[in-house]
Parts: sequence; structure tokens; C-alpha cells
Amino acid sequence: MRIAHVANFYGPRSGGLRTTMHRLGRGYLEAGHEVLHIVPGRDYEREWTESGLRITIPGRVLAGSGGYRVIVNVGRVRRMLAEFRPDALEVSDRFTLTSLGDWARENSVRSVVFSHETLTGLSETFLRAPFMTATPVDWWNARLARRFDHVVATTKFAAREFERLGVKNLVCVPLGVDLREFHPSRYDESLRTSLLGDADTLLVHCGRLSPEKRVDRSVQTAIELARRGRRVRLVVAGDGPSRASLERLAAGHPVTFVGFVHDREALARILAAGDVVLAPGPLETFCLAALEALASGTPVVASESSAVREVLGVDESSEPVGAVARDDEASFADAVEQVLGVPTPKRRLAARERAEQFPWSKTVEQMLSLLRPTPSRPSRQAA
Repeated sequence: MRIAHVANFYGPRSGGLRTTMHRLGRGYLEAGHEVLHIVPGRDYEREWTESGLRITIPGRVLAGSGGYRVIVNVGRVRRMLAEFRPDALEVSDRFTLTSLGDWARENSVRSVVFSHETLTGLSETFLRAPFMTATPVDWWNARLARRFDHVVATTKFAAREFERLGVKNLVCVPLGVDLREFHPSRYDESLRTSLLGDADTLLVHCGRLSPEKRVDRSVQTAIELARRGRRVRLVVAGDGPSRASLERLAAGHPVTFVGFVHDREALARILAAGDVVLAPGPLETFCLAALEALASGTPVVASESSAVREVLGVDESSEPVGAVARDDEASFADAVEQVLGVPTPKRRLAARERAEQFPWSKTVEQMLSLLRPTPSRPSRQAA
């Protein structure tokens, strides 16, 4: 098959979306398929990568996003797709690229759209008017689902806003984790010592520094634990539009900002060095960083309202690999202390075993089962 994936909000620091595109693309290539990625950037670029051919086209910077770009010239994308002649199309966007579902149907191309975020939660966070936004969000989601063969949600949490509309073409496909790149063997005592300083408990927050991620709660949790007499150090790995305000909040407290970590091996070592990774974002629809932490042998404390509870197995096991907490720093501090009460070898082993249930190979195979031609819609190459 020829598989095309078009995305907005893709960039050098786009974290989970970028990782997902790369890992799926690599898996498709290994399975013998051709892959094209079309993403926004500053200038036109064409590059062969280990996950397929990547074409970058000029996109417009979205105000307040910290530099993220979106594709506005969708006609150009359609022309590129027509030239590539894909058998299947993946779209990672619910804004400017939704008409590509119509293009796919008109050209007998299988299509899926990923639900990487919850529009309901984002509208409530940024517009702060849930009763005013629920109706247009539902209208938009229903329209989106009609334009594609499948809507792919990575968790039950991400699926909820489509389930309440009775969407029939909704499919849940959990994401995966690189179990070799993120591994307990990445633990480095010298790195841990340097990160700890004069503390004895290392907390880690890994992710984009933007309002919906609630990084402020991680900072406040570290402050609360220090107030309780815990000798903690919080390391924040990531960058984004909220960094300046977060640094002001953390001033004088045991918090270190290391910025965006480009080197994946270095990031794996930081995650493996931690005692607990914090994932306080209440809108997380999967949170790859949390799964990467588990693969590194580090338990996670997350917002009880997010999808991370599913990743941790909170509702499946009497001994989840971490904990969830109400959305306040006192509850997060309680949850951290609860996790720290479990012997280190036991919690590290449990975290790793949970992550091993999410190999990328499983995600790739589930996606290919959606994208493969059906008798009613044969491959364009075979046609």
C-alpha cells in the first residue's frame, strides 16, 4: 500500500504527535509499504527519513501556540496527494485539514482521522464557556466523523465525545512505546545525583509547557512536598509558551528547568532516574511521556480526570503502576507519597511490566487492519 499521513502542529518540539507519526511510518515501511508525510513548516522541504518521505510545506504560525504552524493551503496538499496516489490516508488534525476526508472518499482512498485531543476540554480551558461551546463542538465532531472512514481514538477517554454522539465508525487504537529506547537499564546513578542536588527524591515532569498541560500543578506539588518536609527536586523537561510564568512560580523552590530535550537517549536517562513522573494535565488523551516513563521503570502520578488512568491500569488492577489524584497540589502530593511508600524494586518492575503491554508493533498492526483495502474498495494500485 501507499500510505499518506498529513498533520498540523508538527514540529521539532511537538512531542507525542511527532513520535506517533514517526513510529507508525517506520512500522509501515518495515511491513513493506510506501509512506508519505506532509507537515507544516517555515519553508518547503523534501526529505527521505527512516519513517518515509517527508514533505514540509509553508504553514501559518498559530497565535499563542508557541510557534506551532498549521497548513492553510489545503489545495496544495490535495495536489501532492493526487501525485502520490495513496491507497490510504491518515490525518492528524481536526481543524484546517478535515476536508481531506472528502478528497479521500472522492478518490476511493481509505481514510482515518486521529483524535489527538478533546475539543470539549480544550474549549472549556481556553474559552471558559462550556455551555456555549458544547453544541458547536458536537456539531463539528459529528461532521468530522462523517468525512472519514474511521475516527481513531487512543483511549476510552478520547473516545467519549464521539461515543455520546453515537458515532459508528469510531475505533480505539492505543499508542505504543519504544521498549528498547525507554528501558530501566537507562538508569544512571551519576545523572540522578547531579539532578537531585541536595534532595533525596527526584520528581520529573516531561512535556510541553502550555496551559492545558497544567505544569503549574507539578511545580505546586513539589512546593507542597517540600513544605511537608520532603527533600524533593522537580526536574521539568520541555519548553513552551508558559515557561516564563512557570519559572516565576518556581523561583526559590526546588525546581529545575532543563528545557526541551532533543536527544531521545538523554530523555530516557532522565525518566529512568526519577522516582515519580508527574502527568497533571486533566485533558491528556493518552500521554506518551507517561508510557515512556513506565517503560523506563518509573511510576506515574496523573490527574484522575485524564486518560492516563487507563495507561496506568487504575481501573483494571488493585495495584496500579502509580496513582491518580484530584486536580490540586495537596492531592498530588498525597499520591506521590503513596507511590513512594512502595518499595523501589517492586514499583520499578510493575511499571516496566505495564509498559510491555503497549508495543508499537501492536499499534502498527491495528492501524494496518483499518487501512488495508476491502473487497468493496480495492487498492488503487491493483485497480
